[in-house]
Amino acid sequence: MHRRSFLQGMVALALAQVLVGCSGNKQAKLSIQLLKGSIPAQVVDRFRKSLQQGVQLKFAPVEQLQDLFQELKTWHNQAQTSDRGKGWSVPMPFGSSEKAAVADLVTLGDYWLKTAIEQKLIQPLEVGQLKQWSALPQRWQELMRRNEQGYLDAKGKIWAAPYRWGSTVIVYRRDKFRELGWTPTDWRDLWQSELRDRISLLDHPREVIGLVLKKLGKSYNTENLNAIANLEGELRTLNQQVKFYDSTKYLEPLIIGDTWLAVGWSNDVLPTIGRYPQLGAVIPQSGTALWSDVWVKPAGINEGDLTYKWIDFCWQPNVAELISVLTKTNSPIPTKIKASDIQQPLRNLLLNNHEILAKSEFLLPLPPAVASQYESLFAKIKS
Repeated sequence: MHRRSFLQGMVALALAQVLVGCSGNKQAKLSIQLLKGSIPAQVVDRFRKSLQQGVQLKFAPVEQLQDLFQELKTWHNQAQTSDRGKGWSVPMPFGSSEKAAVADLVTLGDYWLKTAIEQKLIQPLEVGQLKQWSALPQRWQELMRRNEQGYLDAKGKIWAAPYRWGSTVIVYRRDKFRELGWTPTDWRDLWQSELRDRISLLDHPREVIGLVLKKLGKSYNTENLNAIANLEGELRTLNQQVKFYDSTKYLEPLIIGDTWLAVGWSNDVLPTIGRYPQLGAVIPQSGTALWSDVWVKPAGINEGDLTYKWIDFCWQPNVAELISVLTKTNSPIPTKIKASDIQQPLRNLLLNNHEILAKSEFLLPLPPAVASQYESLFAKIKS
């Protein structure tokens, strides 16, 4: 899923933060490429201090998940014509003439896992080396267990390690809805006549068709769209409410008042409403779509103790809480975050409502023919 780190209200890592020990060439090394803003600098510093001297760490933030996925593809393509040794290097994707070794770990979104597995861009993790794996709720363990085609499989291997998650939310102008005399609470509110030409939606078939399915009491992962008799009609009515579709700049029009309501990803929305008090946000009561940022291991990289130490470190409860609070996301590890640790406008989004969470779903991979059906229907409605 295409998501970007937008208006992050936190201490960000530098473009390439390198923390180097004092040892020689034989020192242990760990190289991580991560989504910018998804790990606070304080967490990296704590991890460095927890290690013995003589360990070299490199954390390189990248702007978007799409760039990280492309990086995995670049490394894989290079491996087809190069030795698969630990030290092979490839051109950086940003026009630099410098070369960099393949990272030991990379951030990816769970939505990208199927393609990454299917194209052999990543390799499974050794669960036996993850001491904190048992602390992960079953839901996240099942999401990471896939077969070689990238589909969920109870007998499959573990392909990723989640470290934060969020949801698709409704964000709205408090002042405009105060004038209307009501506030949105669920997907059905998007069809209210007062919102004609006042809504922006994500330019994403699974998200838009999914929210309509949820309104109709169905699953985001419905495979037979033809069986939903009134789906197309509901989509056409909703389309009349929409001013535009966009997956990156949907909040700017809301801030200036061109739109009154938007549907967006919580990692974009939460930092923004913390800065703009005229905005409010809510998780739809009937349930919503979930996403998770995960660590994956590029194909061809040798196993290393530091890789698993870092993943386990992110799963320590106190560290998981720090990641959650500072990046304004949720943790897959159960935490004891107090309401006083979170800005008041964000509490209804970050303090888990277990009833709504139980109704919410990850966007699971669909068979190609079904995915094509979603895309075709979405294009038809927009045209």
